Amino acid sequence: MASAIVRRSISHYSAKLPFASSWCFNHHLLSSHSSIHIHNPLSQQHVHVVSSFHSEAVGGGGLPSYMRGAVFWEANKPLTIEEFQMPRPKAGEVLIKTKACGVCHSDLHVMKGELPFSSPCVVGHEITGEVVEHGPLSDAKIIERLPIGSRVVGAFIMPCGNCSYCSKGHDDLCEAFFAYNRAQGTLYDGETRLFLRSNGKPVFMYSMGGLAEYCVVPANALSVLPASMPYTESAILGCAVFTAYGAMAHAAKVRPGDSVAVIGTGGVGSSCLQIARAFGASDIIAVDVQDKKLQKAKTFGATHTINSAKEDPIEKIIEITGGKGVDVAVEALGKPQTFAQCTQSVKDGGKAVMIGLAQAGSLGEVDINRLVRRKIQVIGSYGGRARQDLPKLIRLAETGIFNLSHAVSRTYTFEEADKAFQDLNQGSIVGRAVIEIV
Repeated sequence: MASAIVRRSISHYSAKLPFASSWCFNHHLLSSHSSIHIHNPLSQQHVHVVSSFHSEAVGGGGLPSYMRGAVFWEANKPLTIEEFQMPRPKAGEVLIKTKACGVCHSDLHVMKGELPFSSPCVVGHEITGEVVEHGPLSDAKIIERLPIGSRVVGAFIMPCGNCSYCSKGHDDLCEAFFAYNRAQGTLYDGETRLFLRSNGKPVFMYSMGGLAEYCVVPANALSVLPASMPYTESAILGCAVFTAYGAMAHAAKVRPGDSVAVIGTGGVGSSCLQIARAFGASDIIAVDVQDKKLQKAKTFGATHTINSAKEDPIEKIIEITGGKGVDVAVEALGKPQTFAQCTQSVKDGGKAVMIGLAQAGSLGEVDINRLVRRKIQVIGSYGGRARQDLPKLIRLAETGIFNLSHAVSRTYTFEEADKAFQDLNQGSIVGRAVIEIV
């Protein structure tokens, strides 16, 4: 076996975006009245940026002057609930009164120090909520599409709409998202929208920093949620279902009759099962080490289940498929062992789709000769495309094709946020859990 690895430094994205200059990142160090005229290459326009540091937070439109958010301070330390100055949206952004936020392994990776991210930060990235304010000078189309009072769901990949990838419809590769949010913990002017009430110090944002009573979201990441759909269960559309759809629709391109194996049946993996069923897959094989999760997987569409702690998943998958392997295998755990299982479970010409994030520096092994000779495709997939896919997912859920109530197994209060992630870390959550912030 030969090791194969693809590396891309986050600095690659910043280097391609001259707007990510040092003054932007340190802008919060200036006075509360600081301003500067700059050229934004993402929009090809000159813009006037005013510092979002508030010496005194004043809520607009009857909003409170402060709010609470769940803060990650350092690896393996509990989340704490802190008070913040009311965040204020800028042009093209929307202030949301958050109703619910999903509990995701991506946040847990950050909290355990497995994924490097700026801290302190507010975690949480799959949300529902209500529009309460638009950023000044926002396009009239945004205000028309998302009027005050709109019920919305937000995607965790928040497309800028202007970069080379977004202009081609590849929102999942948005340069600004990776250069600013994932690399710096800010929005796309290089600034956070979160400042502690006590001392005005900045706090970074993992996506929109959704585990808070209010959050600022770029409008391109939002879609209107019908009144018939509940806030709590619908929150998972923005990551768990969104990620599964990206894997099945764009990476794997699942077609009716395809055989599909999903390795890891947590919140995202179980969503993959439902999407595979919706796309007309034939054999749908769920692989996990917990019998309770495998039993639940049957309600999501699994036609076969394999406990990989008790039997060899590769041998069993090949047996189920008549000695061939599956058309599509999806790895939803981000572990070297399951990476190998995924690549070895697909048939000749099959697709091995990797969606599980791993600890930084993790390597996966692949049989290069088989990869070459048998045309095995290994595809990475981070998520869906917000502007195109989120409305489709809402319709799938609204019509019952995707069952949200089955997917969400537990709810927590806002004050129980840290406990929710402790439970996730211990593997005691089957499917997806959601924190209710209302």
